[in-house]
Amino acid sequence: MTGYLGSYATLGLLLLVGAALFVAAFGANRLLRPAAPADPPGKRASYECGLDPVGEDWAQMQIRYYVYAYLYVLFAVEAVFLFPWAVIFDRPGFGAATVVEMAIFVAVLALGILYAWRKNVLRWS
Repeated sequence: MTGYLGSYATLGLLLLVGAALFVAAFGANRLLRPAAPADPPGKRASYECGLDPVGEDWAQMQIRYYVYAYLYVLFAVEAVFLFPWAVIFDRPGFGAATVVEMAIFVAVLALGILYAWRKNVLRWS
């Protein structure tokens, strides 16, 4: 019984040491930092790509970029799943159920490509 409770004691001691280090680090930060950090002029002004912002703070984002991100995720997932499947394709025990599952997966990917093609996302303007 002592070994069982001893593992909890070790965990509790580790949590206490971690909490103490956390408190010590934040305490040292509070003691060693300057009382009022000197801000250079314009430090808290809005900043955008090295240029002063001009106009309003709201910008319209085109949905096309979200579709690009969707297509990237779609094809990245395709590569992640198709490569291991192709590597073990010739091994024994590779049944018809696995081929059907991969066919369904490829059909879903084909629907994604078809959607992008029908929406003219894959054309360069």
